[in-house]
Amino acid sequence: MCGISGIINKNGKSVFKEAIKKINNIIAHRGPDGEGYYFGKNFTFGHRRLAIIDLSKAGHQPMHYDNKYVITYNGEIYNYLEIKEILMKEGFVFHSHTDTEVILASYDKWGFNCVNKFNGMWAFAIYDKEKELIFCSRDRFGVKPFYYTEVNEMFVFGSEIKQLLEMYSKRYANLTILLDYLIFGLEDHTNETFFENIYKLEQSHNLIYNIKTNTFKIERYYDITIDKNISKLSEDDSIKLYKTELERAVRLRLRSDVKVGSCLSGGLDSSSVATIASRLCHENGDNQFSAIHAKSIEDKTDESCYAKIITENADMELHVVEPKIEDFLSYIDEVIYTQEEPFGGFSIYMQYFVMQKAKEIGCKVMLDGQGGDETLLGYERYYPAYLRSLPLYRKITEFARSLKNSKLTIKELILYFIYFTVYQIRIRQCLKRYKFIKDKYLKLINKNTVKEISKSYKDILKLQLNEIKRVQMPHLLKYEDKNSMRNSIETRLPFIDYKILETALSLNNKFKIKHGWTKFILRRAINDILPESVAWRKNKFGFETPERDIFKDSHFQELIKKEIYNSIILNEIIDGSYKNTILESFNDKITLWKLFNIARWEKKYNVQIKI
Repeated sequence: MCGISGIINKNGKSVFKEAIKKINNIIAHRGPDGEGYYFGKNFTFGHRRLAIIDLSKAGHQPMHYDNKYVITYNGEIYNYLEIKEILMKEGFVFHSHTDTEVILASYDKWGFNCVNKFNGMWAFAIYDKEKELIFCSRDRFGVKPFYYTEVNEMFVFGSEIKQLLEMYSKRYANLTILLDYLIFGLEDHTNETFFENIYKLEQSHNLIYNIKTNTFKIERYYDITIDKNISKLSEDDSIKLYKTELERAVRLRLRSDVKVGSCLSGGLDSSSVATIASRLCHENGDNQFSAIHAKSIEDKTDESCYAKIITENADMELHVVEPKIEDFLSYIDEVIYTQEEPFGGFSIYMQYFVMQKAKEIGCKVMLDGQGGDETLLGYERYYPAYLRSLPLYRKITEFARSLKNSKLTIKELILYFIYFTVYQIRIRQCLKRYKFIKDKYLKLINKNTVKEISKSYKDILKLQLNEIKRVQMPHLLKYEDKNSMRNSIETRLPFIDYKILETALSLNNKFKIKHGWTKFILRRAINDILPESVAWRKNKFGFETPERDIFKDSHFQELIKKEIYNSIILNEIIDGSYKNTILESFNDKITLWKLFNIARWEKKYNVQIKI
């Protein structure tokens, strides 16, 4: 796990060492264990190392291979030992114990197709000396970032946006993306970022840069495969299969030469991952497994009792962070700088504090439960799509059971149906809420995105694919990567191992939601290793924060008013007659946070708006 940098001069001139060192040093937090550079004729690679596997100098990057290839790489290939064994039988010789060398040997053996052999997370660039090209790739679900831009006759790439911003004397807001975020709450749903002319290589794609012609092409190498035979399995066989795949995914992600721990909210997903990991560690005779929990200071959202139950049940060491309101306020700018783009809310701060604690206790690798909801229909807003998929006689019974075994009222469930399936209503409500935006900017919004999202609620598979590829998982993975790597921590996510993800999506839907229970199959699969009070919980919180108390804080209220009033971007897009109305009441915390976040982001990154 590391940070990568690259500059290609299209004019054929060599790249100054100072230029690559500058953007490489910006991401020193991603790799505090070492740095390295490779200089080609008109391009250069930079690398910052976070040593996880093979801590020796043999893991130094950029890594050379057989005088044919050079790589700068960020990530982990969890099945590198299995691939290595295959290649050794083919006559390949290895000089390190790294997964990096396995990537290079795989490229030598299978070319661009090598990425289909990998089970892991990655963002890398390989210089192929013979073909005079640079082969770049990003993992199947976009766990690891890869940003790029073209500016001043240069093609520049890196692990973070702030590296690329160094190439611009002026930074402009991408108004289309900014308005999608402000009005519809969308993030990371396209290959564009909040900054004009800075893009991300999308998940499951390769970018091949031709050095001779200074042109590049982007190609998809993977799409999710659905196995119809899995949907025909009985309930017991489905449970057995999913449990086996989850244990395999966790076991693979325990491969490390440094300490591994887990995030633990106390919810179903993180509890399952942490418990399986702890049991596997005990089987191998390892030391006590560590888990970190973020405790809410609000009683109604405090899950620490569940975290304690889980750690006692699985013999884990529990570390608890309990940030106070002043901690949230003092870290406002730090997390905004870390995330690089406007984001959802204060829960991201809770995650940041967990990663900070991991660094403090020397837990360099953290497992997490990200992806369980998207792959197993864990959100209650999935009920409409599920109920629509049922025959009429089952719709009625499952509707009743949904009310019994969830925390939704009948009114809320009906409103879910309307809001998520009728895009006209959703758009109308959003536009009413954000009527303070000037008409000329409202014309820039793309209603088709919301229309497509609403349509996906008519088909469960389309809904899940949409959530995984566009609407939900991309921004959650972005938050996780940026928060963890800012603290020099690698996070690993068993639920989005591509094999278990494909298994989850192939399972019969009646085992994902049954009798109103979301993630029914996971509850059954881990029922024998988790206490019933956790396995069959109805309520879920995640990284909950005391937002009500934060917004009541007088200093924060004054800060919000000041930032919104002084924001050049907001002053341009907001109709001035509404400004006082927005700030008169602090009831609409979602809107206030978005506006404040934009204003603070604008200041932190010196962002301008083209008028």
